Amino acid sequence: MSIKNNLQHIKTSIPNHVTLVAVSKTKPVSDIMEAYEAGHRIFGENKVQEMADKHKQMPKDIEWHMIGHLQRNKVKYMASFVRLIHGVDNFKLLQEINKQAKKHHRSIDCLFQIKIAEEESKFGMTAQEASDIITSEAFSELQNINITGVMGMATFTDNQTQIQQEFKTLKNTFDSLKLLKKTNFNPEIISMGMSGDYQLAIDCGSTMIRVGSSIFGSRNYSI
Repeated sequence: MSIKNNLQHIKTSIPNHVTLVAVSKTKPVSDIMEAYEAGHRIFGENKVQEMADKHKQMPKDIEWHMIGHLQRNKVKYMASFVRLIHGVDNFKLLQEINKQAKKHHRSIDCLFQIKIAEEESKFGMTAQEASDIITSEAFSELQNINITGVMGMATFTDNQTQIQQEFKTLKNTFDSLKLLKKTNFNPEIISMGMSGDYQLAIDCGSTMIRVGSSIFGSRNYSI
């Protein structure tokens, strides 16, 4: 199937309230343009430099989402254009995003990455750490960021029951954090679910899915 057909297939299989992020990491501009010409506008990258290079080459109505682990020293390279940062896992990173957003006279939307997987390799903060940040005075002073929800990555396993439990944990975390009131905390997004498990994620409350290989095909990580 073509990229266009893959996109149409996924979009017709998900509810209207769920946003599809086409994960374009490692894919050439030509592939992304095929998706763009099919009407898609939201793309996710996991490396800042790759995203910045593609942003320069591609139409400016694209929403670029940073979905990978983010280092503080890389924020400046995308602060002028990034639409949503999915992987905010500590307060110092949030401060840096706020600092760089201020330089560009804009506010940047972010998601708190919550650790829901058992794997040590997965990044993220606990629900309590997220709550402590939101309720802190220092968080209130960050006027150039807006936390719009949470993101999580399930354990890489075939155990559907475990994945379901981890997705439900993220949904419950979102529901509890939503009770907190702050001007720069406006939770609407639960970003969870990828090519292999997005239907389960949606059943568990996801409002944003990150799908790559089911749209663009498998990746060649050797290039």
